[in-house]
Amino acid sequence: MNMQNYWLIKSEPTTYSILDLQKDQITIWDGVRNYQARNFLRQMQMGDRTFFYHSSTEPPGIVGLAQVVATGIDDPTQFDPQSKYYDPKSSPEAPRWQTVKIKFLEVFPQIITLVTLKQEFTPEELGVVKTGNRLSVLPIPEVSAVKIRGLIG
Repeated sequence: MNMQNYWLIKSEPTTYSILDLQKDQITIWDGVRNYQARNFLRQMQMGDRTFFYHSSTEPPGIVGLAQVVATGIDDPTQFDPQSKYYDPKSSPEAPRWQTVKIKFLEVFPQIITLVTLKQEFTPEELGVVKTGNRLSVLPIPEVSAVKIRGLIG
């Protein structure tokens, strides 16, 4: 039996918000172009939970929850010359970027702001509070995931 893992995924709400996911219900998490974040996407397993974080907004923070429903997907945007995520060094025979599909679970009744997260967690407990951390995909230890759930109003 696989153990459920927890992740934090970031998106600017003007690009793709938790409300967009709520409307779509399922989406491919495409466009990640950082190798460390890509490697985290490769580690995700079916059933893993992802906290949805709105970045580059005021205030930034965790706004909802999703679940991984498909893994090991070649990110189609890497092959599309019209996409801002196009990677000319990638090919269908040798793709460089993989991703997952996520399913909407819930919008939290209130945002768990970055300020609150910094008050409640150390950088070791929750990577998103680390100064300068710009990764769009981060693992979350189970103990921290439980604590985040406890912060929901």
